[in-house]
Amino acid sequence: MTTVALETGNDVRVESWCELCERLYANSWQESLMRFRSNYAFRGLSDKSYDLQTSFSRRCRDYSHLEYHLLRNFSKYAEVSWTGENATAWRWLTVAQHHGLPTRLLDWTYSPFVAAHFATADTDRFNCDGVIWYADYVKINQMLPSPLADELVRHGAHAFTLEMLEHALGDIKAFDALGSDLVLFFEPPSIDARIVNQFAFFSVMSSPTAQLDRWLAGHPELYGRIVIPRDLKWEIRDKLDQANITERILFPGLDGLASWLTRQYTPRSNAHNPSIEQRRKES
Repeated sequence: MTTVALETGNDVRVESWCELCERLYANSWQESLMRFRSNYAFRGLSDKSYDLQTSFSRRCRDYSHLEYHLLRNFSKYAEVSWTGENATAWRWLTVAQHHGLPTRLLDWTYSPFVAAHFATADTDRFNCDGVIWYADYVKINQMLPSPLADELVRHGAHAFTLEMLEHALGDIKAFDALGSDLVLFFEPPSIDARIVNQFAFFSVMSSPTAQLDRWLAGHPELYGRIVIPRDLKWEIRDKLDQANITERILFPGLDGLASWLTRQYTPRSNAHNPSIEQRRKES
């Protein structure tokens, strides 16, 4: 993962668990609904210097034509019943991303605590600050041209489903033809428990090699970053574990169980974090 993301005026550095919770749910009150409903998508990263580069761009760089070959061969060899016959590239991108193939999709979540998990799950990165990106997916989707904007209005929706994208555009090539600087957020179908438990959400741009953080830099009103100091990571991690926001839940199965147990029994390193007693004195 490249490391070019810099601190900006959109960064807020939290100093406590309580402040993190306040920041994660800021601006979530919807007066028209009389409910708390956030318009933000969240993405947690273990290092604040990590950018929003997709796995395709990171692996294939500027060779955008490789996307076609990756998806063509994935669909040829995959034994997947969910996509159905004559599936669009939208469906193959979704299932390919879910199983680790480099794609132009970027993983997000509706859940701020799931994002906090991913910002604090890697104990090997506890010597550096983490970050949670948040983006106003409602306003971003509302910026889209026809026929995408019409599809949202027709459904009275703020986010797309695969069926909506297929109805509005057919294949992803039609999305690319609308312009080279478009971003949209869509919900994947509930392929398995991992997608459901992670409250998964995807962003996609109208070019295989585009990078979302560069686009967001031109729209500072649409995003922000919550920086988690390295000295706060252990406290946040322990409290998320007690709230059952763990690999055991987010990655159901033996792999997730093994990851959770590995982290649970990793000794705390005082080299990169203040002692428990010091944390108590500071609180």
